[in-house]
Amino acid sequence: MAPQLQNGLNFSAKVVQGNLDSLPQAVREFVESNVKVCQPEYLHICDGSEEETRRLLEHMEEQGVIRRLRKHDNCWLALTDPKDVARIESKTVIITQEQRDTVPIPKSGVSQLGHWMSEEDFEKAFNARFPECMKGRTMYVIPYSMGPLGSPLSKIGIQLTDSPYVVASMRIMTRMGTPILQALGNGEFVKCLHSVGCPLPLKKPLVNNWACNPELTLIAHLPDRREIISFGSGYGGNSLLGKKCFALRMAGRLAKEEGWLAEHMLILGITNPKGEKKYLAAAFPSACGKTNLAMMTPTLPGWKVECVGDDIAWMKFDNQGNLRAINPENGFFGVAPGTSVKTNPNAIKTIQKNTIFTNVAETSDGSFYWEGIDQPLAPGVTITSWKDKEWSPEDGEPCAHPNSRFCTPASQCPIIDPAWESPEGVPIEGIIFGGRRPAGEALLGSGWENGGAGKIIMHDPFAMRPFFGYNFGKYLAHWLSMAQRPAAKLPRIFHVNWFRKDKEGRYLWPGYGENSRVLEWMFNRINGKDNAKLTPIGYIPAEGALNLKGLGDINTKELFSISKEFWEKEVEDIEKYLEDQVNADLPYEIEREVLALKQRISQM
Repeated sequence: MAPQLQNGLNFSAKVVQGNLDSLPQAVREFVESNVKVCQPEYLHICDGSEEETRRLLEHMEEQGVIRRLRKHDNCWLALTDPKDVARIESKTVIITQEQRDTVPIPKSGVSQLGHWMSEEDFEKAFNARFPECMKGRTMYVIPYSMGPLGSPLSKIGIQLTDSPYVVASMRIMTRMGTPILQALGNGEFVKCLHSVGCPLPLKKPLVNNWACNPELTLIAHLPDRREIISFGSGYGGNSLLGKKCFALRMAGRLAKEEGWLAEHMLILGITNPKGEKKYLAAAFPSACGKTNLAMMTPTLPGWKVECVGDDIAWMKFDNQGNLRAINPENGFFGVAPGTSVKTNPNAIKTIQKNTIFTNVAETSDGSFYWEGIDQPLAPGVTITSWKDKEWSPEDGEPCAHPNSRFCTPASQCPIIDPAWESPEGVPIEGIIFGGRRPAGEALLGSGWENGGAGKIIMHDPFAMRPFFGYNFGKYLAHWLSMAQRPAAKLPRIFHVNWFRKDKEGRYLWPGYGENSRVLEWMFNRINGKDNAKLTPIGYIPAEGALNLKGLGDINTKELFSISKEFWEKEVEDIEKYLEDQVNADLPYEIEREVLALKQRISQM
């Protein structure tokens, strides 16, 4: 439970929706203790209904927090205070008794693998922020499930917030409402407390009618107490606490304790022309095309890709040794700029209705707009930028914020997988790791057939650098322990780099739907096809094994070239990074793998 003020506070909010007495006892105690501290004027227990959401959206429209995009059905635009536009890593902390429980102690400098705060410092920070922080506002109680309700892989959270924007967004991103409370009973849940930090009356006017308190923003995780506590930001992963806070940081800690994996990975199903289907998970750092891959339209005739999720995978071995995965989310919270009919036609189709856009531009005929959207405007149509000003390309700045987003229901995706809400999860047969490297790394490789880490340890390890819920060295050890599971059928591990360039700076590989050719090679490899040759850095496609039919001139020699000079420097960097950042917590298996890689490269 959140820290209490020494003298306590007696305060009762007026319940405007729901019944406090009907809440499970632990939920009621959680709500009442935080009502005393935060002192909201009203209490609203969310039921998750369409009617409730409609009223909240109309209420925000009246207040000028959002506006209707009239060209689309139930689509809305929020423009934030320019000081509240993204996740803030420097203000995102994990509170544990010992620093080493959160991050490895680096040999020099500060850890790049997370931010620790002591329990004492957090208590001071909490007491400087939360007392009376919701005065004059409504506290919303959001019961939500991460994952399909009733799935053995799912978890329940209760979020308290004073932001109706958060309520409307959480209804899209999670399964939310009364059924969650009924399913919870006296079971365990993760406690989530969030405030924008703007009690009424306001001390200073809001920018864009957007409530936030950027000077005091803090996003804290208390894994030992199963609590997430966020203050000052109304946006994205700072305020939608089911997203990165629960789905990765808190779930990562739960996964370690309970023997499963919580990962920053998309999940897709791919079916070959014979009707055989496989599921793959894939981890990519930001701006490397995760959502595009998850919703790919294959160019290969007869192949089909379907989307289970574009961001998070929770994975656990079943009794038969199959690695099963669910997408714990219920929606997509995608980066808007660069999304177009060319790059991701299925995303464009998904966001045409029931979507909340944040910090994109608006057209004068009531639609959304951003850099790279590639949609011509009708004559006379003008653009208003995310800064709420008339905009033209000559202005020299983007019309949409680079981190602008769409928040849209996954069920609307035209290629959503039929099993995307399967309670037991889908069976994962391959895991892809990717990065954005203009030189050095081949388009495609596979290796370390035991599923070990090897080459995937980069400076954004597992694409999880900002999202580890505990010490990264222990996280590595937990991954390695998966190989010891009884009868575990370990997925194949692959590595891709869509972004290699030639000497003139042109991409060597066309990407997008043509990436289905890469997935075909993986599919066949999982099926045991001998389509690879061994190199010092793992397996790459054998001559002629990658289907290039109809692609024209592709420089496969350069695409798959392996430079000894590049890899000597690369392995030196990896070794130095692990030695410095993971230090005493580096598992010996990883150390051994890096040394073996070094040895193989020296013999090239």
